[in-house]
Amino acid sequence: MKTLRQGFLAALMLPHLVLAGQPEPGEEVIDQVAQLGIPAPEVAPPSGAERSGPYRRLVIKNANMIDGTGAPVQGPVTIVVENDRIVELRGGGTGSFHPGDGQYDGDTRVIDATGQYVLPGFVDAHAHLGSPSHALVKNGALTAPDYVTKLWLAHGITTIREPGALMGLDWTLKHRELSDAGVISAPRMKVHALFPETMSSPAQARQWVRAVRKKGADGIKFIGAAPEAIEAAIAESRKLKMHTMYHHSQITVNRMNVLDSARMGLDSMEHWYGLPEAMFTDRQVQDYPDDYNYNNEQDRFAQAGRLWKQAAKPGSEVWKAVIDELLGLDFTLDPTFTIYESNRDLMRARRAVWLDDYAMPYINRAFLPNPHVHGSFHFDWTTADEVAWKENYKLWMSFVNDYKNAGGRVTAGSDSGFIHGLYGFGYVRELELLQEAGFHPLEVIQAATLNGAELLDMADDTGSIQIGKKADLIIVNENPLSNLKVLYASGHESLNLETGERETSRGVLYTIKDGIVYDADVLRAQIKTMVSERKAFESGRAGQERFPPSE
Repeated sequence: MKTLRQGFLAALMLPHLVLAGQPEPGEEVIDQVAQLGIPAPEVAPPSGAERSGPYRRLVIKNANMIDGTGAPVQGPVTIVVENDRIVELRGGGTGSFHPGDGQYDGDTRVIDATGQYVLPGFVDAHAHLGSPSHALVKNGALTAPDYVTKLWLAHGITTIREPGALMGLDWTLKHRELSDAGVISAPRMKVHALFPETMSSPAQARQWVRAVRKKGADGIKFIGAAPEAIEAAIAESRKLKMHTMYHHSQITVNRMNVLDSARMGLDSMEHWYGLPEAMFTDRQVQDYPDDYNYNNEQDRFAQAGRLWKQAAKPGSEVWKAVIDELLGLDFTLDPTFTIYESNRDLMRARRAVWLDDYAMPYINRAFLPNPHVHGSFHFDWTTADEVAWKENYKLWMSFVNDYKNAGGRVTAGSDSGFIHGLYGFGYVRELELLQEAGFHPLEVIQAATLNGAELLDMADDTGSIQIGKKADLIIVNENPLSNLKVLYASGHESLNLETGERETSRGVLYTIKDGIVYDADVLRAQIKTMVSERKAFESGRAGQERFPPSE
């Protein structure tokens, strides 16, 4: 089996195929998958016992409120919601206290959140609704969409930015529609179509952007292409009021780094590729070894972990100049620290406590070393590789923290589904890594809520707890500012020194979106059942293999 390393499909490491006819804009990846004989992905089923509502009136009383703006905790606060809009904050803000709980009639749900914490719903700024790569392994399958969406909701994620619609633009937009209508249990989705890396004509680029916009895409994701095509696509996107995001791939970054694309009007950079290259002072090209091959992902990621040290030093004039220019362009950093963390501690990633109960077996297999699957590159990962990546993180985190401190917008994105990153869990881990980078926990929550909403031009409706905004809310049993680990669906274990027994935190209790209350306990149970049922199904066909090993 040969590995395709041409065009934008390189990101998925799909086997080489010759397509019959030109795929529709936005369907390029899933068309390649269909050529392998893999059935089209299923559509998520309607919601079930995990949801209740919507309610005409929802009252959350006596909570500790973290409003998402960076303000400290206020409590007890009672939040009154009518028709999905916050109409009253009792006890929230100076001079706004009103005694008593009030009397409510009619269709009202009252949640007593005494001692609990209420936050704005989280925004995952880099969240794939599944991946075709999960079907490219033994007993593989296209990712079950309701498995993904329920993991998101179980971790308090109420909005996602979908980066590329890898399972098909039409299919992804269908799920956006079903989510908006309240038919399925899912966050709201801002869907970005994946721009073809092979694009070179500005006229064709503009035509492609218009085509995916006509379908309903909210934005465009770039990995690379001819600079003149990307410039035309960004200009057309802005004209059509679409958002843009860019993973500056290493095979195109020498022609367009982060400063180049930001000057063209790009909204956000993903990960960190293209940022060190914008700060080179003694070179133009990364110091690749003579035997480096980008198509070998062990080479690609091992050397990526040695890139930041080749850029300008923290605090240098070049470092500060890049920050200043990006600030002036109102540019957003979406670092996705979490998706590369296995590179600095592979053993930890392979044995994360949530994998046994919450990871689909075909996803676990897709994480194993495999030259045909993107992100499964740890063929011979060494101590030196991990040490290099640890140093890489220090420099990378320093820049992101400096950018935040200078007033720059930083968001929280997970990029789960690859490299040992599991949906929902990877997002909470991203919050922990933002704290490691130097963010105060209140700044972490702001990055996860208001900053994400601002990036998507949704801050008038969501991202913070304010009168007039939608009731996108999370109710958590413990204080996440003291310990972000309490947000994990698997819970946080601690030892009760009085009883000598180990205790597990309850984590997220409810996720509220569009007036619908999702019970996280039920969501967790459903996800575990889905995983156990898939394991049982696979055990009944052990030994079968859709894609035999290459010879």
